[in-house]
Amino acid sequence: MEYKEFLESRKQRGVDSGFEPVFMPDFLFDFQKALLQWAIKKGRSAIFADTGLGKTPMQLVWCQNVVEKTNGNVLLLTPLAVSYQTLKEAEKFGIHVERSRDGKPKGKITVTNYQQLEKFDYNDFVGICCDESSAIKDFTGQTKTNVTRFSTKLQYRLLCTATPSPNDFIELGTSSEVLGQLPYMDMLSQFFRDTSNDKNPQWSTPKYVLKGHASHDFWRWITSWARAIKKPSDLGFDDSRFILPRLIEKEHVLKCTVPLDGELFVKKARTLREQREERAKTMEERCEKVLQLCQDNPISVIWAHYNYETDYLEKLIPESINIQGSDSDEEKEEKFRCFAEGKIRRLIIKPKIGAWGLNWQHCNHMTFFPSHSYEQYYQGVRRCWRFGQKKPVDIDLITTEGEIGVSQNIKRKAIDMEKMFNMLVRYMNDEINITRTEKFPQKMEGPEWL
Repeated sequence: MEYKEFLESRKQRGVDSGFEPVFMPDFLFDFQKALLQWAIKKGRSAIFADTGLGKTPMQLVWCQNVVEKTNGNVLLLTPLAVSYQTLKEAEKFGIHVERSRDGKPKGKITVTNYQQLEKFDYNDFVGICCDESSAIKDFTGQTKTNVTRFSTKLQYRLLCTATPSPNDFIELGTSSEVLGQLPYMDMLSQFFRDTSNDKNPQWSTPKYVLKGHASHDFWRWITSWARAIKKPSDLGFDDSRFILPRLIEKEHVLKCTVPLDGELFVKKARTLREQREERAKTMEERCEKVLQLCQDNPISVIWAHYNYETDYLEKLIPESINIQGSDSDEEKEEKFRCFAEGKIRRLIIKPKIGAWGLNWQHCNHMTFFPSHSYEQYYQGVRRCWRFGQKKPVDIDLITTEGEIGVSQNIKRKAIDMEKMFNMLVRYMNDEINITRTEKFPQKMEGPEWL
């Protein structure tokens, strides 16, 4: 082997393990067709497409291609309650999908929740599609392990999410491992350095940071198995059908009037423990502010994080329904369905229960008690602020003086996410040789059903 060939062989660029598409329906937009043509040929890939860009029809068409090519079964994994939504979309687009909760395939394409995966046998399937795949890292360690172990047994794999890694690049290693690319630890050793032994480290320095000389190769490697798109023009198509309405974010900062435990006077919370304590002491004031803000809106989603918050909100706010972790899967799905159909006016929910995958364009008002998780905030907002929303979306963040640092942390993470997406799009465009011009190089064609 020549030395130049040896260097090329050491590059982590991925290989194609798929096939040419055999099914490309007219209901897809042109940018969706472009993404699918690449993903189907790649065989094992990820599509990081922002909310409202039609990941569900793309997933369904990807699954149908695998079915028609292999005559095998495909498993479509979704977060809780999204399987019902997927079934409705499949019926709308004329693709046959069945839901299963007992671990048995019900058709060529079977949809189920991530929590049900351990009931299924990978020998019954040739492909797997993971909807909202970024949610995997928010599940229990065992669920994440099950998804990885199950997926690696199958030839065809697709991951779809809007937020692959909002503020931590190394979380992309989860996707890499599921797709059969570099294992998580191998990715760290090749592209990152451990800062544990650094002299005089800053308290905010992450444990692993991207090696300076490896930055170019890292992003080239990511784009060898992933495509990122926030709007159609990222792939060279027209954005005119995908323009978001205005997002109006308002922060309401309340004062804590009760001293923290062990203190004689009121002071701002600084540590995480003090923030949680202040949160509990201001619970009634914060919830009453939510009530006031909801009175000006016909429909609202109310995000909270603790049971004492959601229980009090349900008692305080008329016509509200609280989706709790103790509800059965069937009860959760029924409440989600009723809210989506407008039968419930006020939905009280925790982000870890319902922040992923659901479409609520009929609602344009949300309240938040912020946390340090930017992904939960981003995903929660995007349930309503997504392509297809016709009205400006109002987001009211209710916080306290001691939690201002939480809001600042969220803003910093938003900037980090924007940087990451920009890098993905930049290297993706270099990879597929998109030339930027003042005019779009390709004309958008709407699907026939519009």
